[in-house]
Amino acid sequence: MPTEVAGGGAPAILAGDNLLSRVSPARKPFAIPQWNGERFSRANPAVERLMPLPELIEIVPLTSPVCAEITVPGSKSITNRALILAALADGRTTLRGALWSEDTQVMTDCLLKLGFTVEVQPDPAEFCNRTLTVAGLGGRIPRAGTAAQPLELFVGNAGTAARFLAAMVCLGDGAYRLSGVPRMHERPQAALFAALRQLGYRVDSPNDKLPAVVYGEGKRQKAKGKSVCSVSVAESSQFASALLLCAGVGGWEVEVTGANEDETPYVNMTRELVKIFPTKGGEFPIEPDTSSGSYFWAFNYSQETRRNMGPTLRQSRDLSRFKDYLDQLGVAMGCHAVQILNWPDSRWQIDRDFPLVFPFDDTISRHDKLGDSVMTAITVSSFCEHKTRFIDLGRLRVQECERVVAL
Repeated sequence: MPTEVAGGGAPAILAGDNLLSRVSPARKPFAIPQWNGERFSRANPAVERLMPLPELIEIVPLTSPVCAEITVPGSKSITNRALILAALADGRTTLRGALWSEDTQVMTDCLLKLGFTVEVQPDPAEFCNRTLTVAGLGGRIPRAGTAAQPLELFVGNAGTAARFLAAMVCLGDGAYRLSGVPRMHERPQAALFAALRQLGYRVDSPNDKLPAVVYGEGKRQKAKGKSVCSVSVAESSQFASALLLCAGVGGWEVEVTGANEDETPYVNMTRELVKIFPTKGGEFPIEPDTSSGSYFWAFNYSQETRRNMGPTLRQSRDLSRFKDYLDQLGVAMGCHAVQILNWPDSRWQIDRDFPLVFPFDDTISRHDKLGDSVMTAITVSSFCEHKTRFIDLGRLRVQECERVVAL
């Protein structure tokens, strides 16, 4: 039965160690770092090479069951949060299993422009990951521009980079201009800008969206107590996360308003990361991305699985039992299906519990069931024997693209 739903591509640049940035056809490629085998140096725009996607990508259907153990790339949400925390830490922090994607590369590039040292090494366990080592300066931002010539930070279409950096550069000493691709200039920023102004920082934007110029004033505290702000997460949890990541260094007290089940998991992830992150440097592992892992859990959702999987697994919320079940089912079918290695034990990522939504209820809300993996569920539901209604999808409409329309 069909799924009920309620609620553009561009060329890429390849330079250095496969550092990709998506650009608008009307925008010239921006200068990005070159990899010299040990660390990034500033790029010479002349050596940038356009690498468009091929016009045709062939997908050959499988002819037999798959028996595989796989890894999935690191979490983008955790990687970009960890990069900010590492830059603000007092010492060198090594991030293992960090995702190396467009959004994390944009964040890395911006940290380099701000004057931080970032070393990048391959991850032997996962091609799409890197080991990133960031030299934190104890909350100091090395570089800044002036009111007449702000330091340019291009964030592409990365919401985490745009929001997190807007808060971080308030700790600098000068002016910073944040801009991105046209779609990024349409995405909401007003609640974050309002909170930064409450803290006493100047943010210039004619429509409270990007492009915007943020004026940093360095680390400061009011004479009596911390600077206080409130921020609504009605449009995006990234507003609160941006402030919470920098609150310790900035001396800010952040009150989160407009919270709902759709947003609080990501705010809670930020709070937990801030609690355990090594502020004096050290090592920090990045969890695999559970929304990416949802594709492979969905692959295992075969006709045989749908027929045999009962509701008790979902009710128990016990992921280890689910893994055991898949293994037993695979043996019975003469195949171990697709096993995902290193599935997270923490509850930081709401999509960690994606396997437990099977079998689907008649109605699934993004408010309390799933995060980005709801899009995987929508796709898989077309194979169900009953109609599945997905509701509360408004957040998908203001992300990298209009995802409800895309689905």
